Amino acid sequence: MAASYDTIGIDYANLRKPDPRIAAMIDRALGDARTVLNVGAGSGSYEPEGRLVTAVEPSIEMIRQRPAMAGPAVQGSAESLPFADDGFDAAMAVNTVHHWSDKAKGFSELRRVTRGPIVLLTFDPRFRDIWLLDYFPKLAMLDDANMPQIADYEGWLGAVEVTPVPLPHDCADGFLYAYWRRPGAYLDAKVRAAMSSFHALGDVTEGLERLRADLDSGAWAKQHGVLLDLEALDVGYRLVRTR
Repeated sequence: MAASYDTIGIDYANLRKPDPRIAAMIDRALGDARTVLNVGAGSGSYEPEGRLVTAVEPSIEMIRQRPAMAGPAVQGSAESLPFADDGFDAAMAVNTVHHWSDKAKGFSELRRVTRGPIVLLTFDPRFRDIWLLDYFPKLAMLDDANMPQIADYEGWLGAVEVTPVPLPHDCADGFLYAYWRRPGAYLDAKVRAAMSSFHALGDVTEGLERLRADLDSGAWAKQHGVLLDLEALDVGYRLVRTR
């Protein structure tokens, strides 16, 4: 998936705000690391406070949206990190691995420059179970083609700890499956614009029309109304941490 964030990243920082509950999980996983490398950093979501964070991001548009108080950012990619060996206490990569052109090379570089834990927020397609695929089935094809499975991370990084990340019903971060209890959000073109998967799908008119019709008729609520009573749901997001 080669979506360019120089194109789809316009206003990204306003649409993709870090969720504090997910941020707390990432912060705990980083342990006592003082210097942290954030790879595929985007506009700086989830960069922990109280640490020295250096960001690497390929899109200049995303770098421009970083807060003024954020740490330094270098335009570059995971596959070629411009840092010395063992230069950071820890590294993090949040919802970005599926964009890397050479994942094995990217993780080799990440391991080279990091002397401590590597923390990833990613998605495991084996645990994918969400109604959104009924309307946009090609999302599953994108996941399967681009999302590594947990065994892949073990192959690249060695032993890892894997923690499910259930998404709260009011998740502040608008990533792909975050609106599992707010189906009407997917009808908003502005919301979809911050999701690279929808950018990759292209024309989704047919799926949107079916979703709108089911919401209007009550068919969605009849089939999925049980979700409206849940506070959080595991739809496949995982926190992966090297041991």
